[in-house]
Amino acid sequence: MNTKFEDLKASVQEIIDLIAAKNNREANNKLLEVNETLDEMLDHAEEDEDLREISRYQVLLNQLHVKINGEEQVDGE
Repeated sequence: MNTKFEDLKASVQEIIDLIAAKNNREANNKLLEVNETLDEMLDHAEEDEDLREISRYQVLLNQLHVKINGEEQVDGE
């Protein structure tokens, strides 16, 4: 699972770089892709530490989503 977290870290950095380059469409597409990966990891996670790490990434991705898309509701409310 550690390799997956390294991949996630690189993908999140790519999203941040796209936001910095003002390429919000690509950043949003990458964010959706990473969210899917994170959901798959959550489905297969067994260790508490993995669940905590996934939770940290979920919070970060939610913050990036708000940054990309403005202050709209993130969780569909």
